[in-house]
Amino acid sequence: MSAQPHKPALDRAQLPTECPLAESESLSELDTKKALALCARADAAAASAVQRAADEIASVVDLVATRLAEGGRLFYVGAGTSGRLGVLDAAECPPTFHSSPEQVQALIAGGDGALTRAVEGAEDDEQAAGRELTARGLGPADVVIAISAGGTTPYAHGALAAARAAGAASVFLACVPFEAAPDRADLSLRLETGPEILTGSTRLKAGTATKMVLNTISTLTMARLGKIHGNRMVDVKTGANAKLRDRGLRLVCELADVDRSRAGQLLDAAGGRVKTAVVMGRCGLERAAAEERLAAADGFLGSALATAEDQQPA
Repeated sequence: MSAQPHKPALDRAQLPTECPLAESESLSELDTKKALALCARADAAAASAVQRAADEIASVVDLVATRLAEGGRLFYVGAGTSGRLGVLDAAECPPTFHSSPEQVQALIAGGDGALTRAVEGAEDDEQAAGRELTARGLGPADVVIAISAGGTTPYAHGALAAARAAGAASVFLACVPFEAAPDRADLSLRLETGPEILTGSTRLKAGTATKMVLNTISTLTMARLGKIHGNRMVDVKTGANAKLRDRGLRLVCELADVDRSRAGQLLDAAGGRVKTAVVMGRCGLERAAAEERLAAADGFLGSALATAEDQQPA
């Protein structure tokens, strides 16, 4: 069987992510310590690129938080490293925030097999993401974040087209200027990380900056949804493993001002839910009443506890 012919290759020479970095021209000849220093400077440059995009990132957080608060879902879509980073962030949300696996989802070009091995050509299928998003019921309440380090991946642009067709909100995250690779998203988020120390290897600076931003989007969104109290992970899935059980116990000890034995009793009675256990302990309530108080506070622990204090007799 003859191989399928490739589509004509787009000339990407104008993309900063494809240009050589003068500082790393001698990378293959550097001794280890000098090479490490070069890598460290590149990582610092990635962080600087994220800082420069703070206003745009804030707009994305506001958009995503609003959609999820109204019952919508977040879909990360990407190919290669970009896709894997989206999958990673989506996978971390349920154990960290006890969120539904359906609330934050991820699509990667080539499917699950592309998580551990490159699926050649998958990123060039502009229709594939749209088919998958349609199968998952993408609708007007949802938001799609398409990720493409170089800004030209057909799979990612296809996801934007699917979002427009479904009336969903859309964000395009790329590591090149808009002028170098335009998009048609509602919000365009550009992390201008520049050339890589290994020319074209966007798993480096571009990947680092992308991971930082996805961390920020999911963490701050979940804070807006009441999944965080102060800087405490109060919706942690305590039944996931021994480490998270311990974290939940320590949180209940601290926030309900009880010893570890009592924290365990409260956590068990609350079905493993830290916020419910804290309200039970602080307010002397049974599980159902504690859950009602939290629901009335839209899941925000601080508001639920403040309401309880307001109701205390003078």
